[in-house]
Amino acid sequence: MENTVLREVVGPWSLATSRAFWEGFAPAALGDQRDAELRTVFRVDADWSRAAVAVRQEGARARITVSGDGDLDAAAAQTARFLSLDVDARGWAAVGARDPVIGGAQAELPGLRPCGFHSPYEAAVWAVLCQRIRITQAARLREGLMADGVLPEPARLRGAELDLPGRKPEFLRAVADAALDGVLDGESLRWLDPDAAVERVRTVKGLGPFAAELVVLRGANHPDGLPQHERRLDAEVAERYGGGTTLGDVAEAWRPFRTWAAVHLRILRERRTGEIGGPAS
Repeated sequence: MENTVLREVVGPWSLATSRAFWEGFAPAALGDQRDAELRTVFRVDADWSRAAVAVRQEGARARITVSGDGDLDAAAAQTARFLSLDVDARGWAAVGARDPVIGGAQAELPGLRPCGFHSPYEAAVWAVLCQRIRITQAARLREGLMADGVLPEPARLRGAELDLPGRKPEFLRAVADAALDGVLDGESLRWLDPDAAVERVRTVKGLGPFAAELVVLRGANHPDGLPQHERRLDAEVAERYGGGTTLGDVAEAWRPFRTWAAVHLRILRERRTGEIGGPAS
């Protein structure tokens, strides 16, 4: 089955910029992308079916073509969410006008809309896998869980015999239970107050403050949350705004796009330092 949706995208958007960022996003990097489309596969969190999607930009519209054997309307809506295409971004330029640092980041990353994880469930699985190990090791563990390009649905993950270090099997079962119970529902986390959404995710065993923020801000793709436990972001704020400047000193000017501003700064830091993916060539 296949379904195509044409969606108006309000405010600045460049699929090419977003795709270039996602191609290097180690936790959920895109596979080979050979043309102007963005293509990926994912679990639809409405029914846990597998869906494939191809997204093409047509001016201010996104052509979203989803295929699979589940709820394709939900799959298209989830695609818009994990690409931030459902966010009215007409006020995003004003953030850059208020804050020249963010204005410079916008100029370097024109039309970027934050993307990364397909769902809070996927982000939560990643958060468990990467605890106390290197990202490259976590990526290999994630590959070991996947079949046909996607993670197992929560019911299968909960019942699986997992050969993983430490308490990771226990915590992944807790993530699976939370997904089945609706705690990690992408739509509801997206539209909750971000602090309330983080507190909700923290009820899941094994997901601490950093992990809960990851699930909400990069899994549900909430546009206006503020990461409080990202030391690299804190370091980048001090670098760009001056020593002694804290995130709290500058982030009020970023509303209602605090997540977007933070993601822009983190991307520019990684470009400069290569501290996660390795030095730039």
